[in-house]
Amino acid sequence: MNYSVILPCIISFVVCVILCPLLIPFLKKLKFGQFVRDDGPESHLKKSGTPTMGGIVIVLSIAITSLLYINDYPDIVPVLFVTIGFGIIGFMDDYIKVVMKRSLGLKAWQKLLGQILVTAIFGYYLVNFTDVGTSMLIPFSKGQYLDISWMFIPMLFIVVLGTVNGSNFTDGLDGLESSVTVLIATFFTVVAIASEEGFTYLSGASISPVTGAVAGSLLAFLLYNVYPAKVFMGDTGSLALGGFVAATAYMLQMPLFIMIIGFIYLAEVLSVILQVGYFKLTKGKRLFKMAPIHHHFELMGWSETRVVAVFSVITAILCLVALMALN
Repeated sequence: MNYSVILPCIISFVVCVILCPLLIPFLKKLKFGQFVRDDGPESHLKKSGTPTMGGIVIVLSIAITSLLYINDYPDIVPVLFVTIGFGIIGFMDDYIKVVMKRSLGLKAWQKLLGQILVTAIFGYYLVNFTDVGTSMLIPFSKGQYLDISWMFIPMLFIVVLGTVNGSNFTDGLDGLESSVTVLIATFFTVVAIASEEGFTYLSGASISPVTGAVAGSLLAFLLYNVYPAKVFMGDTGSLALGGFVAATAYMLQMPLFIMIIGFIYLAEVLSVILQVGYFKLTKGKRLFKMAPIHHHFELMGWSETRVVAVFSVITAILCLVALMALN
């Protein structure tokens, strides 16, 4: 039995369970409440004032746990860097929204610049200081790898930025981002263990402690984040988790698998792109009732809990499909 992932999962869970009850009253005292835009679903107006920036606890739980294993698992470093790096960008965005009362947070160019910087450093480290290389596993290919050579870095920017922003758009309902991402983290944990145990053709980095830590922290956070949420993760959490997913996929040489396991991320970000594009092309018409797409289903009469359940089930099934795609 490989205990390298069980203990980190438990440690991270315990840290998050302890920190959440300490942070939530603190956030309430500082009045770090969620700002709810009035152009969203009316049912969300009651969420106004609910403490946000709970992603601080998620990132701290992951970081504290990972640092205990970093000497034996140095491949954790780039994953942790990207997770914390995007978490800091999210924290700055949340701080401006909540504390400085500027509803849109960081300006678009500021957020994009920060994301590009973190991605560039990760790409440089990946190419120059790891054995990951420029090859990636092709799903359902029975172990075939695709080496895209010079296209590796351009694709990395597209995949990382797309995943991070898809994760950010997914964080719009109580427990949605947490539920979807804990399943993805669990999938990566299974793959990481298989890789470390020498399973057939898997040749990714040894990072199971950090994937287990993410799963543990999210399981704990869900205790406070399920409907009706006592705390929201904010951009601090959603950007950090998107960074984790993208960085982990690359360290395991599996970025192509994000299209399968991260289908909900993809659907969320595409729904926004399509909505904006269609609105401009038709001079005011809308393709969806509201974007991101989880709001579309809400306005169709689905409850928050139903949307979360359906999106989570879809992710769980697709994670099983992705496991099949390894063979």
